[in-house]
Amino acid sequence: MRYQKLEVQEANWKWKYLLKKYREGENVTKYDETSLIELKIQLLTTLQNSPEEIEQWIKKEMTSDQRRRMRQSIRARRKRFFNAEKQSTRKKSIDLDYSSWLRLSKLATKMEMTLSETIHYLADEYENKQIYAEQVDKMKENLKALLK
Repeated sequence: MRYQKLEVQEANWKWKYLLKKYREGENVTKYDETSLIELKIQLLTTLQNSPEEIEQWIKKEMTSDQRRRMRQSIRARRKRFFNAEKQSTRKKSIDLDYSSWLRLSKLATKMEMTLSETIHYLADEYENKQIYAEQVDKMKENLKALLK
C-alpha cells in the first residue's frame, strides 16, 4: 500500500463525508424512513471522536454500495492528503480560457502527450528559441564588427 492509513484521521474523514452527504440531501443509511434516518444521523453526530464506533456505525447502518462509494472517496482524499505533503507531488491548477485549453488539448493529443508534458515542451521550445535568437544576434554583431 502506497499511502498509509491513519485510523483516527480516516474515521474523521468518514464522519465528515457522511454528514456532508446527509446535508446535501443524500441518504447515507440503508433506511428509507425519514425519522429513522434522522435518528441514525443524530447518533452519528455524537460519535465524532470515536473511530471504532464510527466504523461500527458504518458497517451496521450503510449498504455495501454506499460503503463502496465512501471508500472510493476516502481513498482519493488519502491520496490527495499524502501527495500534498511534498511540493513535487502536490497538485497545482491553473485557470485557462476554454479556447486556450482546447488549443493545448489538441496539441497534446497530436503530440501524444499529457497537458503537463505539452506545457513543458512548449516552455522548453520557447527557451531554446530565445537562446538561438541571442546566438544569431551575437553572430550578426560579430560579422558587422569584422566587416568594418
